[in-house]
Amino acid sequence: MADHAVSDDPQVQAQLDRLWSLSPGADILGLERITRLLGRLGDPHRALPPVFHVAGTNGKGSTCAFLRAAMEADGKSVHVFTSPHLVRFNERIRVAGQLIEDAPLAGYLARVLDIAEGVNASFFEVTTAAAFLAFAEQAADACIVEVGLGGRLDATNVIVDPVVCGVAQLGIDHQAFLGDTLAQIAAEKAGIAKAGAPLVTQRYPESLFPVMEAAAEKAGTRWIGQGDGWDAATYRDRLHYRDAHGRLDTPLPRLAGAHQVQNAALAFAMLRHQEAVSLSEAAIKAAPLWAQWPARLQRLDHGPLLAPLPAGTSAWLDGGHNAGAGEAIAAYFTAERLEGGKLHLIIGMLANKDIDAFLAPFAGVVGHIHALPVPGHDHHAPARFAAIADRWGIGCTAHDAPEAAISAVAASAAADGETAPKLLIGGSLYLAGQILRLNAQLPD
Repeated sequence: MADHAVSDDPQVQAQLDRLWSLSPGADILGLERITRLLGRLGDPHRALPPVFHVAGTNGKGSTCAFLRAAMEADGKSVHVFTSPHLVRFNERIRVAGQLIEDAPLAGYLARVLDIAEGVNASFFEVTTAAAFLAFAEQAADACIVEVGLGGRLDATNVIVDPVVCGVAQLGIDHQAFLGDTLAQIAAEKAGIAKAGAPLVTQRYPESLFPVMEAAAEKAGTRWIGQGDGWDAATYRDRLHYRDAHGRLDTPLPRLAGAHQVQNAALAFAMLRHQEAVSLSEAAIKAAPLWAQWPARLQRLDHGPLLAPLPAGTSAWLDGGHNAGAGEAIAAYFTAERLEGGKLHLIIGMLANKDIDAFLAPFAGVVGHIHALPVPGHDHHAPARFAAIADRWGIGCTAHDAPEAAISAVAASAAADGETAPKLLIGGSLYLAGQILRLNAQLPD
């Protein structure tokens, strides 16, 4: 899958077109192809600044955002590789703090594709190689790398000497690649462990302890799990973190949702269990308010897409699409936040996602479902959403495009006298990118 990548820049688009023609067109796991690709490029992955490697089912991108925020608050320059992009392909590669510009992006993609013949590299493998080439050739104090899929066989796992590895929340997702049980998925995620790099994780059920311990032992490192080597909690609207180095008392994250407390704390734990990049305590304390990560309970502006809605509308966007994400997002919408009302839900989901598991926590929270397609991808048909709405005793309407769904919400709000409707758009990061583009809120 090429993540529907397009660019407004002709040079970048020319390279993306080449990638489309060469790529096998499907997600494939394994390190042989990326190793061959990087070998032809002079092994740039062996010349990166200190690497912070992050895996997880949910929360890994947010953890990367908190890591970056802490380091930049201390004046450090940071390379960042994340996926997928929301609107522009450039979002995947941040060089020394800035999204990569079109001209160098086209150049790095061309250099990789020029030597890729016969490798049968995937879209993600080519992108990873381009990012590592950029990171090796541009100076920075640190490098943050988010795993694409799984961990053990993910293309980013060619990194040989990270300074610390982190694993965020675990959940059931991508079963075709990672397995059907939490233990199998945990083993794949923990496969990023490397000798000399502490494996720092969030809190997991005791049943997973042997999995994490085995992964750390096999890699020749130590597992530092939440509740053992470090811990964090919310108390009196503050984040309280502690480990063997002492305690931290910080503001709560600006990123919405109680789950972001644990993602911020995981970033703290990773930073405090490595020695390659020194940081002041003040910088770590600043990170919760500095971090930005779009399409994760993001409040939308009253931009072009939302213009038909009343000025008092509150609209959120989230690309979460699995059971864990559904629980975290639904938990945010308390009766107090909804002021006794219900959410208008605009949603589209890929066909390989468990729609029932994701939506189950929203029962009683949603007043009407507006079903959308996810352009360029196989997605759940409106009938699947309608069946769930029927079980909940609410309405469901299908639309061809976000603009139509917004107009329908506006008409419903007007008919019901709602001057401040509450709206959630979600179910897919691909849909989230479309929403941000239509609402003129491009990630920066």
